Amino acid sequence: MTYVGIDVSKATFVVAYSSAKNGKIRTFKNTVKGVHEFIQTVSVTEHHCVLEATGNYSALLVYLLTKDGITVSLENPLKIKNFARVMLTVTKTDEIDARLIALYGERMQPAPYKLRSDSILVLKQKRTVLRQLKKQLVATRNLKGSMETLPFFDPKCKKTIEKTIDFLEKQIKSMEEEIASLAQGEYKKQMDLLTSIKGIGVTLAAALIVATGGFTYFDNAKQLTRYLGLSPTYQQSGTSVNVKGHINRNGDSSLRSQLYVAAFSSLRCNTECKACFDRLRSNGKPGKVAVVAVANKLVRQAFAVVTQGKPYIDGFNSERL
Repeated sequence: MTYVGIDVSKATFVVAYSSAKNGKIRTFKNTVKGVHEFIQTVSVTEHHCVLEATGNYSALLVYLLTKDGITVSLENPLKIKNFARVMLTVTKTDEIDARLIALYGERMQPAPYKLRSDSILVLKQKRTVLRQLKKQLVATRNLKGSMETLPFFDPKCKKTIEKTIDFLEKQIKSMEEEIASLAQGEYKKQMDLLTSIKGIGVTLAAALIVATGGFTYFDNAKQLTRYLGLSPTYQQSGTSVNVKGHINRNGDSSLRSQLYVAAFSSLRCNTECKACFDRLRSNGKPGKVAVVAVANKLVRQAFAVVTQGKPYIDGFNSERL
């Protein structure tokens, strides 16, 4: 198997057909036509394409390659960056980056990427739009608040801001309803299982389904919590360094925030979560640390009910599943 390194940008992508310095390098346009031209140069049985996850810029390339049966690995850019440091790379160009990614593939042999279903892709787009709408709403409300402190607030400006806030609120409500409806239609069983957990509502359940590809991307709950950035870090070296750090903060910060809020809600109605929180607080842990631990427990409960196909029973210890 030959690993092909691809460095993707908005307009083009550079392809290194091997990691060798004298290896073949080509540049293609990041369009449907350009991707199809590239596909003609690789083989389904002989090539394994590796590229960084660059959001929307790499989406078209990954989608078309996978649909044509080409093996693709979509890697976290941080992994490639750390690999470059290990290889003592000091020069950075698109061609060098492509060769470095090909070398990363040869040395690390990354797992093939699992293409998300069309429904997951649509849910992800809607959730991205929803997240941006909420950011705009917060910014507009903050603008209104700052303007109200002025000696004089122009009536026309005030009216415009209030209309914008009203519009954004309606759009957010509509988008949340669309996401819930689509998730209920495509993933009804999983939605029912997730919402059976006290503390997880429809919005959070849909977000978890999007992030996990319908709970198909992870083998166990620990992998999922690490992906979501809810796992604590730990440093130990010899006898002088022995530090328990903060959570790793990887993954989707928006989903992590939703889980943090849900953790507070679960303290009022989820027996296991409340017991976890009380135990940590009685042991002297700060409130925030205890809440993060509860969010971690919610994720484990979510993974358990979906993989076991059984609704949540309050008071049942999910770790026994």
